[in-house]
Amino acid sequence: MSEESLVKRDAAQGSARGGAVLLVTVGVLEVLQGLSAIAKDEVIVTGIDYTYQFDLTAWGWTHLIIGAIVTAAGIALFTGTTRARRSAMVVCAVSIVVNFLWLPYYPMWAITIIALNAVVIWAVATWHPDMNRAPRPSPPAR
Repeated sequence: MSEESLVKRDAAQGSARGGAVLLVTVGVLEVLQGLSAIAKDEVIVTGIDYTYQFDLTAWGWTHLIIGAIVTAAGIALFTGTTRARRSAMVVCAVSIVVNFLWLPYYPMWAITIIALNAVVIWAVATWHPDMNRAPRPSPPAR
């Protein structure tokens, strides 16, 4: 195996592990965001009426549930299975949509979470765990 492919393999594996850590972090942040909205914290301010405006408590429960699912997907992503990678990408896509709809309430936070989810999708999509396995030694020639 060439040195260049080893470097690419290690970088992909590192970015995927980093993606798993980021996914767990995003999940915890969404849970905290949901708890803040449920408690009607003064950090979250409702302003202009938007087309997709919901009750703040409903948003809180939505973020709490999405955050728990994102955290579970992040923990599962540490295994590196195909199912975990696919579910992580789907969960990140759902989280991006939810945070896009959350933009009127807390724009900078929502944009940050959207960006982190996009990084996780990129990291998981570029990771190929089957390439991370060490090659089998060839049998001795006779």
